[in-house]
Amino acid sequence: MHPVDDRERRARLLTRLHLGPAVQAKRISDAANDLVGLHASDPMSVYLAAHARVRNLTTADVDDALYESRSLIKFIGMRRTMFAVPVDLAGIIDAACSRAIAVAERKRLHGLLAGAGIAKDPERWLSRVEAETMAVLESHGELTAAELTKEVPGLRKQIMFGEGRKWGGKVGVSTRVLFLLAIDGRIVRARPRGGITSSLYRWVPLERWTGRTLPDWSVEGAQIELARRWLSTYGPGAIDDLKWWAGWTAAQTRRAVAGLETVEVRLDDGRTGIVLADDLERTPPPPPSLALLPGLDPALMGWANRDFFLGPHRSALFDQNGNAGPTILWEGWVVGGWAQRPDGLIAHRFLEDAGKEAERAVEAAAASLEAFVGPVRFITRFGTPLDRELQGPRPKPLRRTS
Repeated sequence: MHPVDDRERRARLLTRLHLGPAVQAKRISDAANDLVGLHASDPMSVYLAAHARVRNLTTADVDDALYESRSLIKFIGMRRTMFAVPVDLAGIIDAACSRAIAVAERKRLHGLLAGAGIAKDPERWLSRVEAETMAVLESHGELTAAELTKEVPGLRKQIMFGEGRKWGGKVGVSTRVLFLLAIDGRIVRARPRGGITSSLYRWVPLERWTGRTLPDWSVEGAQIELARRWLSTYGPGAIDDLKWWAGWTAAQTRRAVAGLETVEVRLDDGRTGIVLADDLERTPPPPPSLALLPGLDPALMGWANRDFFLGPHRSALFDQNGNAGPTILWEGWVVGGWAQRPDGLIAHRFLEDAGKEAERAVEAAAASLEAFVGPVRFITRFGTPLDRELQGPRPKPLRRTS
């Protein structure tokens, strides 16, 4: 088999994921399209991932892409994760991943509604509540979940779970219904209340927001296209990498790859990888570059097997659920982590000796990031051991006294 060594894979990572001054994207929509989406489960991660890749970017540019020009929408896709993607890409993800997730989530909600005694016929009850929710949104335009619950009685219901157990609690039906409507491509998250770190979204019908419906793809065609896009950006990788990234079954993954012209290659760790048949040429080594990547950055979450760029640093930079934290990437290799302190300064730590050039580069990158976020303060939602340590102690909230 044709060999593809780790150095080549790291060169591709930098070049195709727009990491480094020589390969930065011109627009955030270009970066999101080329990376097959920017992770958006943590609202701040979209801004930080874009800052690492787009020339002369401001937070206002990201706001514009998400909420004014609307070149990107937030959409649930691979691995039941939210991404910021162009509408055309959302159509592919919808057919390739989201529809199957929606079927499973809807069936689950039917069971929860019946188990909680909310509805004897949960399918009919849920259909009615969804229709009422859409009618209210069509009438009002944009509403938060709290505003919707005032208009739609069914959304006020509470589902209890884990009764008598430490992890027990309750969840509002509104949370589940809005999630389903969003994953169905019927509504979309509009500008949130609060700042750029807020998740208190307003909801709006997708067609009203974008002026169009999602492009219609067959499941098979969309899965082949999504596999092609992953290979174009993240290849070569093993079949297991694509399976994990897409959230597919092994059968779905093999079927999608079979629809493409690919060749097998030998990776440095001895595994067999796949690459598009016309993508075997070596990548010119990019100039030395350093990037401060946010938690859940696509460059960190593009593969299940990350040893070719992660090395021995997984325990410090990933949480117990496999979520990546803020990371320093030098020449395509993970060398440390970073975090914003309460005073706004970007603290960092190298986990290995990366050399004087990297030390100078991280200082410049930290200053650039501090200028980009300005007065905004944020905490990574998926905290890692190093991330929490670098944040330092945060002031406790003041207690009100009578």
